[in-house]
Amino acid sequence: MRLHWQRPSSGRTTTSFQLLAACLLVATLAGCASPRNKAPVEDRQSTPARTAGSPVTPTEADKPPPPGIENAGKPGYYTVKPGDTLIRIGLESGQNWRDIARWNNIDNPNLIEVGQVVRVVPPGVDPAVAAARGVPPAKVESRPLDARAASAPASGAAAAASTPAPAPAPAPAPTPASGDDDINWAWPARGSVTAGFDESRNKGLSIAGKAGDPVLAAADGRVVYAGSGLRGYGNLVIVKHNSTYLTAYAHNQTLLVKEDQPVKRGQKIAEMGSSDADRVQLHFEIRKQGKPVDPAKLLPPR
Repeated sequence: MRLHWQRPSSGRTTTSFQLLAACLLVATLAGCASPRNKAPVEDRQSTPARTAGSPVTPTEADKPPPPGIENAGKPGYYTVKPGDTLIRIGLESGQNWRDIARWNNIDNPNLIEVGQVVRVVPPGVDPAVAAARGVPPAKVESRPLDARAASAPASGAAAAASTPAPAPAPAPAPTPASGDDDINWAWPARGSVTAGFDESRNKGLSIAGKAGDPVLAAADGRVVYAGSGLRGYGNLVIVKHNSTYLTAYAHNQTLLVKEDQPVKRGQKIAEMGSSDADRVQLHFEIRKQGKPVDPAKLLPPR
């Protein structure tokens, strides 16, 4: 039997060639799209906000440090926190906010920044001593050893030298470190105490009353603040009694005194109200060198 080879038609040849070319093109495109040959992409989006731990941007690095940062952590200095005002700093440090502005050459009390370090003791006073003992230093009161020494006339240096040394006496009872502690306190309102002192939640006493009831100065002193610029206190009066103590009277309806006005113990300085509070009350604080203390331990028994 004889076999005959038949030449494929030109149409079939063309179709096979086109199919082969198409396969080669697809393979080439697939190779270009492979992740190994990915073209570089430039990210033109804006730089996101820096998070904690991320590198500092050049803009932040070039920003000048807050004023007074070299005194951060030193006694007698205060580092401004978010939400602070000079009024609050004065309350926390036991100082007149105007004095703090003057000591730090702050022309605009509304322009202080977080991280700024301000002096809260007078210039010329050792901050370490002030932090430990208050400003000014403790007063020394000289007292005679006994009644006979008080009544005996001076007899000259020779007589004094011949006087035998007295026998050692028992240690006297502890006395206040400063005359500033000798304050004749009075209750600032007649109502009952509805919330006692708690250093973490209630830095003073809450005293009940009716709107318009008198609010009285707890001791002689001078008004260092009268206004509503301290959030959470409403209409507030702050009285500085000496270099150690000040008192605060919050949530008033009406203020009857002005800054730098002297007041006397028992003087009416405000009328009770509910400003920045959910009910009529007086929030009363006593602060010793800026630290809240329990007023019930200093006020006289009722």
